[in-house]
Amino acid sequence: MHVTHLSLADFRSYARVEVPLDPGVTAFVGPNGQGKTNLVEAVGYLATLGSHRVSSDAPLVRMGAERAVIRAAVRQGERQQLIELELNPGKANRARINRSSQVRPRDVLGIVRTVLFAPEDLALVKGDPGERRRFLDELITARSPRMAGVRSDYDRVLKQRNTLLKSAALARRHGGRSMDLSTLDVWDQHLARVGAELLAQRFDLIAILQPLADKAYEQLAPGGGPLALDYKPSSPEIEGHAREELYEQLIAALEAARKQEIERGVTLVGPHRDDLVLKLGQLPAKGYASHGESWSYALALRLASYDLLRAEGNEPVLVLDDVFAELDARRRERLAELVAPGEQVLVTAAVDDDVPGVLAGTRYAVSEGTVERV
Repeated sequence: MHVTHLSLADFRSYARVEVPLDPGVTAFVGPNGQGKTNLVEAVGYLATLGSHRVSSDAPLVRMGAERAVIRAAVRQGERQQLIELELNPGKANRARINRSSQVRPRDVLGIVRTVLFAPEDLALVKGDPGERRRFLDELITARSPRMAGVRSDYDRVLKQRNTLLKSAALARRHGGRSMDLSTLDVWDQHLARVGAELLAQRFDLIAILQPLADKAYEQLAPGGGPLALDYKPSSPEIEGHAREELYEQLIAALEAARKQEIERGVTLVGPHRDDLVLKLGQLPAKGYASHGESWSYALALRLASYDLLRAEGNEPVLVLDDVFAELDARRRERLAELVAPGEQVLVTAAVDDDVPGVLAGTRYAVSEGTVERV
């Protein structure tokens, strides 16, 4: 699978830009702040309906514009599709596939799949648990686009449950009458049902990803492992892997935490509170791994993701956003050799020297909002 053409309108710094793309390696080269990352960010948005740089759509719309449009032609074998996303901050986004307007934005998921390497990846190792949960859930959705609906359902149920708990907590603090919490049992069941499905997918993913990440780390930093991916649920009650088992355990954990949740006005149990502990040897990488080891760990997770998606069909687009400038010469060359055979590899760099020679291919010069093939 590869993108054959990218078209942007009022996206980030671009009023309008048209970029033909070839299979193999394409590098976007130019000084910082000229719009290189905006191009690959748009490709990533098609795959995840989100940005790796910001948490909302508003910054993606060019200043002064009401909406932004990302349009891409995608080829998979002999099949070609045209997908379009219209970003409307504060309103519902719109999507079209082959010019049909009768689709939801999440219906485009799975047409484009990407694995994106970026400086922000260091947060996978050094950052908060939310970064690692996002990594898992985006990869789960790339493997099975229907999980976007499960994630959306979980967020909706969690919001409703938190609203009920917050109201109960405020009533208690202000000495009012106790609220009727009979509906909390219903929300517990909803949360446990969708939460169990999400957890089952996470456990399954980690079991598959573990050996792939360990192998990738050995390729990047020989003799530096082994790696271990240790999933830490929000409650010791949760220790199963099968969906029905996880449902029962979530129900029990919610019941055990109910008094504390009512006091605090927030849901304390569920996938939204879990963490993925990354270990290097016997120690957690966070707090113990060096800067170079942390980079290698983050890269290993991305390489493992790429190997997994490729093995399951529909090879993803590899995106390397200003990564090589962050790496020492040894890691730079090893990473370049590992990704060079990809069906489509998109690279951004400030200068030509930052692009390893093994990644020879198409070059675009990006400067002051223009993208020119050189």
